[in-house]
Amino acid sequence: MTDWVLPLVVGTVTGILSGCGVGGGTLLLVYLTAFAGVDQHQAQGINLLYFLPAAALALPSHWKQGYLAKPLLLPAILSGLLFAALAAWISTGLEVEILRKWFGGFLILIGIHELFVKSKQEPCGNEKNGV
Repeated sequence: MTDWVLPLVVGTVTGILSGCGVGGGTLLLVYLTAFAGVDQHQAQGINLLYFLPAAALALPSHWKQGYLAKPLLLPAILSGLLFAALAAWISTGLEVEILRKWFGGFLILIGIHELFVKSKQEPCGNEKNGV
C-alpha cells in the first residue's frame, strides 16, 4: 500500500531539481536503475518522458527571468536534437552493462568536476536582480 511513497518523494525531489535546471532527470535515472531495479533502457525511456512536462513547466519561469541566452538557443537546440537522436539510436543497440558503465563514468566525471571546479553560476532561487 505504501509502494507509491518513495516514487512520490523521488518525483518531488527530481521535479524541484529539474525546475532549477540542475539535472533532476539524471537523479531520476540513478533512482530507477540503482534503487527501483528498472532496466537501463527502460529508465532512459521513462526519463525522457519525465523530462518533457518538467521542462515545459519550468521553461516559462526561466524565460521570464531572462535566464535563456537567446543567441545560443538555436545552435544548442539543433545540435541537441541531432545528437539526442543519434545517441538514442546507438544506445538502443548497446548492451545494458555498457550503458550502465558509461552512465556511471559520466556521473563520476560530473562529481569530480563539481568537487574541484569553482562554478560562477548562482544556485537556484537566487534572482539575478538580488530579490
